[in-house]
Formats: sequence, structure tokens, C-alpha cells
Amino acid sequence: QVQLVESGGGLVQAGGSLRLSCTASGRTFSKNPMGWFRQAPGREREFVGAISWTGTRLRDSVKGRFTISRDNAKNTVYLQMNSLKPEDTAVYYCAVQIGVVIAETPAEYSYWGQGTQVTVSS
Repeated sequence: QVQLVESGGGLVQAGGSLRLSCTASGRTFSKNPMGWFRQAPGREREFVGAISWTGTRLRDSVKGRFTISRDNAKNTVYLQMNSLKPEDTAVYYCAVQIGVVIAETPAEYSYWGQGTQVTVSS
């Protein structure tokens, strides 16, 4: 079965950095967009960024701070988060879209990880 497992979350002070990893098993997704979403308490799950086999996309609020990358040999996607702000606090989920072009809505993603907590203190 397909399984996505995130890691790398934790507690960090504002201005710090974290690197999230998500490894998929059960299927290879080299040509599928792999994305990151986050959900804070009381808020909707929102798109953070994604990477396809042709490019990347990031939401405006994290541009210049976050970088998304992937290692297809490891079936893994990464989210490097720098200059973290308290507003970045959320559970971060990785997901795989069954398609080619990057989508930004959770409904377009078929497989999800369990989430990893990122807490940024001030």
C-alpha cells in the first residue's frame, strides 16, 4: 500500500530553520507533483508548496524563506524552512497528486502523510 511518512518537525524559535522530509513507499511518484500543506488549529488546510517534474510552486507568504526539493531516487520530498515565523506554526502534511500539473487544493491530492508538528515560538 502507498504510505507517506513525514519527519523533521519540532519546536524552533522565530528566525530558526527546520527541514521536513517525506518519504513515500509502495509506489514511485517521480512524475507526480509532491506537495506540502499545513493546517493550524481552527484554520483550513492550506497549500504551502509543491514540486513536479518540471518545476516548483510556493505560496506567496513563504517565498524567499521556504524551498521545496525532491530526490526521486529516494522517493522523497523535502521542505527547507528558514526564517520561521510564529505564523508558520501548524501541522505540516505531505501529499502526492495523481496528475502532472501542480494543483493547490487538497482535494486534488490522493495520498497523504500523517503530518508533523511545527511549532515556532516567539
